Amino acid sequence: MAMVDQGKIREHMPVISSDNQQFGTVDKVEGDSIKLTRDSSRDGQHHWMPMNWVTRIDEHVHVDRSGEQAMREWMSSPSQGMGSTQGRRAEGNAGSPM
Repeated sequence: MAMVDQGKIREHMPVISSDNQQFGTVDKVEGDSIKLTRDSSRDGQHHWMPMNWVTRIDEHVHVDRSGEQAMREWMSSPSQGMGSTQGRRAEGNAGSPM
C-alpha cells in the first residue's frame, strides 16, 4: 500500500470508507493511529484506526475498507505501530468475523 503523508491529516476531517460513506471524524493523529472523535461513534467513545488503513488524503481521509468493516475492526486504544487489526479492539468486537 502506498505511504500517505500523515502531516496532511487535520482535526475534524471526515473519514470516508471504501463505500464512500463517512464513518468517523478525525480527533487527532497519535503515532501510527488516528484517534476518532467521540461524537462520530455510535457508542459515544473514542476509537482509533491504524494509519495503514489510509489510502489517500484530500479534504477527507479515505480508508481501504467499508464503514461496516472499519467499525468492526477499529480499536479502543492506539495501535502503537502494530498491524492493521492488532491492538485492543473495541469491546464486543473481538469475536466478529472478518
